[in-house]
Amino acid sequence: MEGAGEVTMTTPDAGRRLIAVTDRLRTARRAGRAARSDLPSLLLFTDPARMAKPWEAARRLPHGAGVVYRAFGRADAVEVGLRLAEIARSRSLAFLVGRDVDLAERLGASGLHLPERDIPRAVEVRRHRPDWILTGAVHSVHAAITAHDLDAVVLSPIFTAGGASAGRPALGPQALKEAATQAAIPVFGLGGVSADNAEDLADSGAWGLAGIDGFVQAFAGD
Repeated sequence: MEGAGEVTMTTPDAGRRLIAVTDRLRTARRAGRAARSDLPSLLLFTDPARMAKPWEAARRLPHGAGVVYRAFGRADAVEVGLRLAEIARSRSLAFLVGRDVDLAERLGASGLHLPERDIPRAVEVRRHRPDWILTGAVHSVHAAITAHDLDAVVLSPIFTAGGASAGRPALGPQALKEAATQAAIPVFGLGGVSADNAEDLADSGAWGLAGIDGFVQAFAGD
């Protein structure tokens, strides 16, 4: 699952550009870095405030990408999660759940994404579910390069972003490059990432790219 999935005739141009950048990142990966073979290079993060029907976005992702389902306490979390889980299985997508171990178990997720404050829980989660992909959110270069007990970290916001990152200053492509070249584990870039600016991250050394609005737009089709 390590690739982002092959480009097809129906992949929109913006989606093709995102996949092309992740292909370049994959080619340039640092030799000797240990990583899971099932760690994707494209991650769609859901947000109920900005994505009312996340299953529609997930259905458009290329095979081999990944979804991080953040329910944020929505009343229909299980129902929505089950729809996403089914799409993930049918399209060979990695399916991670944000923070909630019980929900991840119930949905048959392939991993868990932890907010920065919960990263210390990774050791316990790993002991309980050694098969899961574990990722964690970080918001500084220092946090990225000192993170451990995870399969990858997601550094944000790289560019000006909305949602939970709206009040945070953009870290910029150079911060992603510093984190990616110094961290012991793979680093993703999140926050305002889109087909229009992904090229600025092509030489960052990141493992892959993550997005919300920009990814929905890139794979929306005509």
